[in-house]
Amino acid sequence: MADAGVIRNRLKTQDLPAGASRPGPGKEVPMSSVSCPVDLDTQKLHNAVHDMYTRVATEPDGDFHFHRGPEYATRALGYDPDELAALPERSTRSFAGVGNPHAIATVRPGETVLDIGSGAGTDLLLAARRVGPRGRAIGVDMTESMRETCREGAREAGLANVEVRDGDIHDLPVEDMSVDVVISNGVLNLAHDKRVAFAEAFRALRPGGRLQLADIVVKEELSDSIRRDYELWAT
Repeated sequence: MADAGVIRNRLKTQDLPAGASRPGPGKEVPMSSVSCPVDLDTQKLHNAVHDMYTRVATEPDGDFHFHRGPEYATRALGYDPDELAALPERSTRSFAGVGNPHAIATVRPGETVLDIGSGAGTDLLLAARRVGPRGRAIGVDMTESMRETCREGAREAGLANVEVRDGDIHDLPVEDMSVDVVISNGVLNLAHDKRVAFAEAFRALRPGGRLQLADIVVKEELSDSIRRDYELWAT
């Protein structure tokens, strides 16, 4: 497990998309507010997240506090509607991302991509199509219903280069330095220990690998009551 010092060192040396600024000599990317300062019951949080996204997988048209589906992805997040239309509906209906990690940089043919919190598979299947038969697309998700939906979508799409694994963001079931690209969409914010989560992501990356992360941040310090609200954490 990489420690925070390793994370900072790796952050200084990662490839960045065109136009992005790189830290100057001796500079570090700040890692502020990456761990919750309150003493949460992490098992209760784990259960709340699991239950929430089981519902998203099995009842994608249900009542939730967040947007879902392919129309939302194209209208609000810039996904290509033709690319989404080429994916199985079972995968895109349960899409619940907050951004578009594929807009950060192009996933190249032959690469190995790891999707942390792959859900029903929208981003993972897009990656699988782009890396082609010589590449690999590995999804990790903690929710059984999401994993099965993703596997069914991959089979329906004829994508034999997709592998979906049972795992947690704090302990990824991947080997060290084994992937070229890590993508994630609206998942890192759910981690109770973000330093560990980021360390795991960077542990999986090969030297020169890329982290293409879409997630949410807060502009203001949250109250203690909000930080202790498990339903808000899970959404």
